Amino acid sequence: MSAWIFGYGSLVWRPDFPYVERRTAAIDGWSRRFWQGSTDHRGVPGDPGRVVTLVREPGARCWGRAYRIGGRDGEAILEGLAFREKGGYDRIVLDLHFAGAPEAPAPGFVYFANPDNPNWLGPAPLADIARQVRRSRGPSGGQCRIRDGTRRCPARNGGRGRACLRPRRPRQRAGGALN
Repeated sequence: MSAWIFGYGSLVWRPDFPYVERRTAAIDGWSRRFWQGSTDHRGVPGDPGRVVTLVREPGARCWGRAYRIGGRDGEAILEGLAFREKGGYDRIVLDLHFAGAPEAPAPGFVYFANPDNPNWLGPAPLADIARQVRRSRGPSGGQCRIRDGTRRCPARNGGRGRACLRPRRPRQRAGGALN
């Protein structure tokens, strides 16, 4: 089995599965928002954290990372992601547009939270979202993380997580692989 998986939140910086290829990609018509509650990773029952999901928005483009999985591991990877995203996320297939690539879009699996799931928090005033993101802690820790020597907090970006990725030119790594 070979398939693409699109990440726009924690999968951008923590894909915990083997992949064949990783590319910067975007999906059209969707925006990233801190509107999903997390009682299993970034919060606890009764005190949920806020994590990102996708909401439909005409004309929007959400950047993230696409991971191509393949071989015998494909089904097991999808089962693992179903468990990881069990807190209210559904899997759909959308067109992935690769940065700097003239080829046609490729279909890819995308996880998003439907507003009718029990952990849905929805919109709130920006200050409330920021406060909840900053104070929430769960089994996977809090939202503010130390990464690459820089402290990043998604709440600083309007509750939208806009700073995750911007398209960039691939860099040549040692051995000729593109990063």
